[in-house]
Amino acid sequence: MEDSIFTKIINREIPADIIAENENFIAFLDVFPLAKGHTLIVPKKQVDYIFKMDDELLAALHVFSKKVALAIEKTIPCKRIGTAVIGLEVPHTHIHLVPINNVSDIDFSREKLNINKEELFEISQKIKSNL
Repeated sequence: MEDSIFTKIINREIPADIIAENENFIAFLDVFPLAKGHTLIVPKKQVDYIFKMDDELLAALHVFSKKVALAIEKTIPCKRIGTAVIGLEVPHTHIHLVPINNVSDIDFSREKLNINKEELFEISQKIKSNL
């Protein structure tokens, strides 16, 4: 299997605004966000489909996501952190964490925000400080 763009981020071949990381997972800001603070949670082991992950790693993925989601919620004003797993655009399991106020805020057919690199970095640093 060819390395996904996420594996290239994990290997530091492509830059990303990393929020959190441990031995199994990494969290970084989506560069095509639906909202400020839109974050991707990615297992370091490249598995194409979330339901092909082993149970222990799948459970740990959600626990890691919870920690990051609570930090995003402290940082970005919103009612909730919506989650989505689509799995079609990149052949590497990932969970989207999106600050939302309405169900339409997590509609992936919406136009994505255009946030410059400096602001993405600033957002990532604020979320990190709330971990």
